Amino acid sequence: MNKISSSAPEAPLIRDLIRERQADLTASERRLTALLLDDSLVVGLQSITRLAENADVSTPTVVRLARKLGFGGFPDFQDAIREEIAARMKEPLAKLDPELGSERKDHIVSRFARAMSKNINATIDRLDTEEFDQVVRLLSDVNRRVSVLGGRISRSNAHYFFNHLQIIRPGVTLMDSSPSVWPQALLDMDAQSVLVVFDIRRYEKELDRLAAQVAAQGGTVVLFTDQWGSPIERNAAHCFRTMVEVPSSWDSTLAINFLLEAMVAAIQAACGSTDRLRALEDIIGDSRIFRGGRD
Repeated sequence: MNKISSSAPEAPLIRDLIRERQADLTASERRLTALLLDDSLVVGLQSITRLAENADVSTPTVVRLARKLGFGGFPDFQDAIREEIAARMKEPLAKLDPELGSERKDHIVSRFARAMSKNINATIDRLDTEEFDQVVRLLSDVNRRVSVLGGRISRSNAHYFFNHLQIIRPGVTLMDSSPSVWPQALLDMDAQSVLVVFDIRRYEKELDRLAAQVAAQGGTVVLFTDQWGSPIERNAAHCFRTMVEVPSSWDSTLAINFLLEAMVAAIQAACGSTDRLRALEDIIGDSRIFRGGRD
């Protein structure tokens, strides 16, 4: 794994702690972690007795797992779950900066600029460049069919990526946002298919189900998500986590677009799409779609 050097480390997510310690877990502990991850940790907010019953393990198993993950015991483990879920599920109104409406020396534009810079730097810090290169090779393979889809907020990222990919290479489809038409798209998805999906906080269950179906049919799922990680991660062959918090009631997808623009440049270089771009310019000129077309 080749990651760009990181600055001050953040507290690791519980999902990542489980992944790191997976080889050290017993069968009972793995059963417990499977339950936690399948329910996005929410089940961990129950009492230790109820959690053990639901996972069909003993209460000492729950305590052992908490300690293996680096917590002092179940209460500390549950506090970490509670904080992670609270951050992930924060409502837009709860994200409002209490000082947004007050007199501040620094303008909102300045605060946004600092937040954007911090988000992009943190995204670069955690980026696995080897995985980035693997995805570039994957999406540069014109023998693979690529489908792109975003959620309610991240749909604009999907449109941006699709608009560039379809110019660079053939076989790219922007999937309809309505789940009712997804079965038709799924018909042709196989081991040569790639689904690029965008899903950030307030994760969408429909996207999760679609990604699971694509993976079940042998397709490759590439996920762009936030710092907490969409549940789609469990079915994604490649995942890019980006920072999304800004001084606003809305999350920002600028860090995602930063990665997309870098990826578009790398894919174009790998595909050598000069002839395709020239052909597009000829079509635009011949069709006189835009002003300045040939006479």
